[in-house]
Amino acid sequence: MMLSEHFSLEELTASEVAARAGIDNTPSAEVMRNLLRLAEGLELVRAALGNNPIHVTSGYRSPRLNQMVGGSKNSMHTLGLAADILCPVFGTPLEVCRAIATSGIPADQIIHEFGRWCHVGFAPDGHAARNELLTIANVATGYELGLRNV
Repeated sequence: MMLSEHFSLEELTASEVAARAGIDNTPSAEVMRNLLRLAEGLELVRAALGNNPIHVTSGYRSPRLNQMVGGSKNSMHTLGLAADILCPVFGTPLEVCRAIATSGIPADQIIHEFGRWCHVGFAPDGHAARNELLTIANVATGYELGLRNV
């Protein structure tokens, strides 16, 4: 089922970890509404990245799946409002983060995570985007303000 021109429900809910562990990662009706919002936001991201294909490495995570992968207990992934993405045709994860940050897209959070991917999250309907720019190099040092090399 396509949620937008380029993003499908399957793509935004797929999880190898869930499949291996037998975890049901089916979104609720509320999460489905958020996934539509996420897909719309990812369309803006795709446009900002020269309309190059985006690879979603992690989208919606049920609370159980989120716990299993070590996600934050307040993760926007559990609400269907965040995705971890790569766009190798455009550039490195840091370049992707910076392009989104300077595009004017109303992102809630853009996080350069472990030097390996870009996390982009959108605010819930009716909430203003926080426009947070963060980097995490490792769990021990935690999140730092700004987008930087790790």
